[in-house]
Amino acid sequence: QLQLVESGGGLVQPGGSLRLSCAASGLTLGYYAIGWFRQAPGKEREGVSCISSSDGSTYYADSVKGRFTISSDNAKNTVYLQMNSLKPEDTAVYYCAADLALFRLCVLSMHQYDYWGQGTQVTVSS
Repeated sequence: QLQLVESGGGLVQPGGSLRLSCAASGLTLGYYAIGWFRQAPGKEREGVSCISSSDGSTYYADSVKGRFTISSDNAKNTVYLQMNSLKPEDTAVYYCAADLALFRLCVLSMHQYDYWGQGTQVTVSS
């Protein structure tokens, strides 16, 4: 059974760091593009970062460039999102998602992704 499970969220002070994990079961993440998205209260879900399985290329939203890093560990079947220099505006529920088209390049469009995790809350506050 296909499942994506996010973890690693929590409460952190501005300037702090968190590492989110997206662990998969029922599919091999190394074959698919994986994206991280977030949704703050009262706002639309937005793309944060993604990684392509075909060539390992990565893509970041302008708002997180230089602060967030996406990576994958195929042996653990897990994709990570390292978040540094966190800001209050990073507060949101963070979701990982899988594009089930084999080896397609990733984009930060929700419509490309077929399967979603349940989300993990990230709160940046002093």
